[in-house]
Amino acid sequence: MSVEPMAGLAINHVGVTVPDIDAAIDWYGAVFGFRCIMGPRELDSDGHPEAAGLFGSGFRRARQAHLLSANSVGIELFQFVDPPTRGPRSPEDSVRWLDRGLWHLCITHPDVAGMVDRIVDQGGTLLAEPYHFVPGRPWMLAYTTDPWGTVIEVMSHSYAEAFSNWPQPGQVSPPALP
Repeated sequence: MSVEPMAGLAINHVGVTVPDIDAAIDWYGAVFGFRCIMGPRELDSDGHPEAAGLFGSGFRRARQAHLLSANSVGIELFQFVDPPTRGPRSPEDSVRWLDRGLWHLCITHPDVAGMVDRIVDQGGTLLAEPYHFVPGRPWMLAYTTDPWGTVIEVMSHSYAEAFSNWPQPGQVSPPALP
């Protein structure tokens, strides 16, 4: 079976689990300007059999909210109530990069250091200081976490600009930007 290539697909939203959905709505709004467009609402295994089907037989109750970014990509927040969201990871286990699946989300902001300061001032954690990730280019990035341990990368330029202009093997200097 062949699958036709698809053009124009966009990232719709990313789901993030937090232990306190109300605090997370406030934090993501204050730090990134994300706006809550739905919720929080209650999900329970009796009234939402689709949730029980997705989360398994141990699921009983959760809260859910949807946040909207400036470019219309959503952040779907979940707070599991019964059973509860697990506590914070230990510092040595904060970045789950060896586990399968998503391990960070990235925010684009032209002032990486300023955004990192804002994240840390609002209770986040700095994981990696801002740095230029390609010599000779203005592109910067840093890694942080929200107060609940979700890894958030901050990148100065768009994904398309940085990675479609990445120096290729054998290039003496980076290609000129369009």
